[in-house]
Amino acid sequence: MTPMRVRLSPLGVAMFCLLGVGVIYHLYAGVISNRWAAFRQRSKVDLRDLLAVSVEAAVLGGTEVKRLEVGVKKVRHENALQEKSKGKTQEGDTELLTMGDLQSHRKMFNLISNTFPDVTVNSEEHDNMVDKAASWNRGIPADILDKIEGGKDVPAESVTVWIDPLDATQEYTENLVKYVTTMVCVAVDGKPVIGVIHQPFTDFTAWGFVGQGSNMRPRPSYSVSPPKAIVSRSHSGKVKSFVQDAFGNSTTIIGAGGAGYKVLSLLAMPSSEAGSMDQADVYIHVTFIKKWDICAGAALLNALGGHMTTLKGEDIDYSGTPLNKRGLVASVGVDHKALLERLPNWEPEKH
Repeated sequence: MTPMRVRLSPLGVAMFCLLGVGVIYHLYAGVISNRWAAFRQRSKVDLRDLLAVSVEAAVLGGTEVKRLEVGVKKVRHENALQEKSKGKTQEGDTELLTMGDLQSHRKMFNLISNTFPDVTVNSEEHDNMVDKAASWNRGIPADILDKIEGGKDVPAESVTVWIDPLDATQEYTENLVKYVTTMVCVAVDGKPVIGVIHQPFTDFTAWGFVGQGSNMRPRPSYSVSPPKAIVSRSHSGKVKSFVQDAFGNSTTIIGAGGAGYKVLSLLAMPSSEAGSMDQADVYIHVTFIKKWDICAGAALLNALGGHMTTLKGEDIDYSGTPLNKRGLVASVGVDHKALLERLPNWEPEKH
């Protein structure tokens, strides 16, 4: 009996192979996907490294801000900073954007994003220019090495970085450069943990790491009866009457630009910087403010035993949307709860 031979056509063989590949894919695709997700969830970042990169980013951004700054006459008449409007603030003022903002953003955003690709980075500015060459040189400043130990690992997905590439843009265009800062804040699960405030025009950088250390300290004493209150000069709203209702008509009210500058005014500045700084006992703000403006200051104050809360005394969540609608009061070296109890009843204005 002649044995029967089965001949498979090339098309049949191809179909059989494709079927096998499909079965294998469905069997293992879910496993591979789950393992990849688990791998990403296990991604960690060392907060000391993130502090070092934040300092480097703030300084790099500040270099761009300083490089693009020119005399006020040139800015006003030739628009050398290429300022333009981003829109209106709650008070109806023009919100400016300059080349200083954009160039600083590009340096800061790309450096942090390239170094920590799994971390969420929010910046005040938005720009599509990608600089893949921006990278951390792995250097850690000596004062950080001296005060902070490594190994402070946290899950990358719990971290949100807030960048303000140029705080006090209005004052920047007016050549009031003492108010200008660049800032980076690291929040973990919505809580401000690392704050960096850099002053480009004095090359001074303040940093704080909650529970670990800081290169700053509170002043030896503060006055709260009445205090010197520092407030916004350009987004003030009804803050002056609010402060006077709280502490009396004799309260000294200091108008200043930039949330970063206002926080530094609460602290003991090095003697080389102190001469140009205002000194305040409390920082109060009653209109809407963005989290990239205040997160770094909140972390710095928290690292020194201070507080930055809403006017109702609530902690501010530094995750999610960037807008804080509840005002703020910031202090260090005083009884923050007692300050809050003296504030008049307040409700946020409609935006």
